[in-house]
This record gives sequence, structure tokens and C-alpha cells, in this order.
Amino acid sequence: MKTVVFQGDSITDCGRNYGAGMRKDIGQGYALITSAKLSYKNPGKYEFYNRGISGNRIVDIYARIKKDCWNFNPDVLSLLAGINGVLHEEAERNGVDAIRFEKVYEMLIEDTIERFPNIKIILMSPFITRHESREENWDYLYSETQKRIEAVERIARKYNCAYIPLQEKFDEAIKKYPDVEWVADGVHPNPIGHQLIAEAWIEAFKEIEK
Repeated sequence: MKTVVFQGDSITDCGRNYGAGMRKDIGQGYALITSAKLSYKNPGKYEFYNRGISGNRIVDIYARIKKDCWNFNPDVLSLLAGINGVLHEEAERNGVDAIRFEKVYEMLIEDTIERFPNIKIILMSPFITRHESREENWDYLYSETQKRIEAVERIARKYNCAYIPLQEKFDEAIKKYPDVEWVADGVHPNPIGHQLIAEAWIEAFKEIEK
């Protein structure tokens, strides 16, 4: 059985149960959809852990990577992070600037590969969409998010990780259907937004599993 660990912030967390006896609760978002589809087609082949935590920045994820990833002896690590480094700076000046974001993100990937040389890694870009609550600082939010997207893409290339450009995928989807239908508040996906992420994830996973 192969172990898949989903790591990230609230988008990954998506209401998972932290209570005793619920250590394998997968939440209500893309991790649930992804695990359900793969398990249905391949019963017993994969074991899934969701360790996303709402509000986490890349520095928080790195601080707990041993407990919430390495200790599971993962075969696959999926990581979606970056937007909180922008939002926390806007809200309370506790963000993670783009340079530090890239340094810590790269350390996380490098340290993980050092411990698990055969691990397969899927990196997803952060994303943001327009919403009335984001309009006042839209230019700042968008430009800072783009810096982190570019950093994730560079790291994916450097370490030969699968890369999913979620900003591009949401931008394309919004051409067909209003942005608030995909992403509720510019950051947190609605159900169809989670479906979009799940489908992109499964396609990337198929490629690394060949």
C-alpha cells in the first residue's frame, strides 16, 4: 500500500476532523474527492492522510513536516501553500515575504527528498481570484501571489516535481463561469473549485505513477 500525504493550509484542511480517532479524516475538499476516486478505482492500493491546517504559512508547514509527513513514510507528498504568506501580511503584518517563502519552501522539498529519495512530489501553485472583499488591495494581493507562483514553479523544475498551475486553471475556468462560483471569497474554493483541483491533481498523479 502506498501512502499519500496532502499538506497545506485551509484549502487542503477544508473542515477535516482533528478529534481523537479521526486521524485519517480527509476533510471535505479536493483531498476527499481525490482519495475517493483513486480508492474506488484501486481499492486497497493507497492510504491517504490529510494534514493541511487552516491558517498555516509555509514556515508553519515546515516546522511540523516531520510530525505531519515524514513520520508516515510517504510515497507521495502533495503540497499547496503560499496564499497565507500574503494574506497574513495584509491582515496583521505577519506574512512571509516572497524571498523567505522560496527559501523555506525549497528547504522543505530538499529535506524531504534527502530523507525519502524515491518520493514523488506534487506541487500546486497558490492562486487568488477577484472578490469584492479583496478589491481594495487587489493589485498587491495579485502581484504578491504571482511571486509565490513563480517560486513554486522554479522549485518544481529544480527538484523534478510534478507541478499544477492552479492560477492558470482557475483563470481559464472563470472565463466560462463567474469567479465567485469557483472560489467563494477569492481564496477558498466552492465545491466545483475543489473538483477542479482534484481533477488536475489526478491528471498529474497519473503522470508520475507511470
